[in-house]
Amino acid sequence: MQACAQLCGAMTSQSDPDLSEAQSRAIAAEVREALARRRMSREQLAHAARISLSTLEKALAGRRPFTLATTVRLEEALGAPLRPEPDKAGQGELAPESLGAYARPAVAWLEGPYLTLRLSFDTPGAVYAYRTEIAWDAGASCLAFREADRLDAGFTQSGVVALPNQSGHVYLVTNRQGQHRMIVLGRPTTGGELHGLIATLHAGRGSQLTPVSSPMVLVPLRGREAPSYGLVGPADAAFTSYRQQLRRTLDGGYARLLAELD
Repeated sequence: MQACAQLCGAMTSQSDPDLSEAQSRAIAAEVREALARRRMSREQLAHAARISLSTLEKALAGRRPFTLATTVRLEEALGAPLRPEPDKAGQGELAPESLGAYARPAVAWLEGPYLTLRLSFDTPGAVYAYRTEIAWDAGASCLAFREADRLDAGFTQSGVVALPNQSGHVYLVTNRQGQHRMIVLGRPTTGGELHGLIATLHAGRGSQLTPVSSPMVLVPLRGREAPSYGLVGPADAAFTSYRQQLRRTLDGGYARLLAELD
């Protein structure tokens, strides 16, 4: 009997697979909205869908994933689809899973213009400053970024923003025909600054390209005075504050640069 029970349990698990974390979050949001719209209690929904209230509560709280069978029963009970149609997946206001499957309302705090700081790749000790705009791209169904006010306008970058739950970090990714540039940023400080590292290629003499990395800071511009852009050196009024922001990236533990090998 025990062996039979184990076999039946295994068969049930295989025939009723768990949905992904991103799918479960999206379905939970749809269910909560449907309950509010219908003024229906969770207990009433669980009864109508022929599932236990405990199962519904845990799934809505994110403590367990929705299964396909549970989702189908909920759709029948609510008389409405909860899963996105295959041809519409990744469109609208939910980013694709490859970028973290984040919903637009959950990342609205990241949208806006930023003063962007890194060390100069050519002038030792100087800071390179420009502007980065982050906004929702409806066509791509994700956050996108675009740079502006760069001294070297020919190297202006744009790309997509990834926010995976696993790391809690923000990734600004450029992919041009397979050539990548990546900025990895931690969660914002109390002042809204995002600290991290940039990994890119530096254009040297001739056609030589060299991998290079630097501390990086994105500082929200809303409500701030007009910043200084371009190559900022010791003679510039903004130099000290810019250097302090970059130094905080390492001193504050937001990123690490390992020493060279012996």
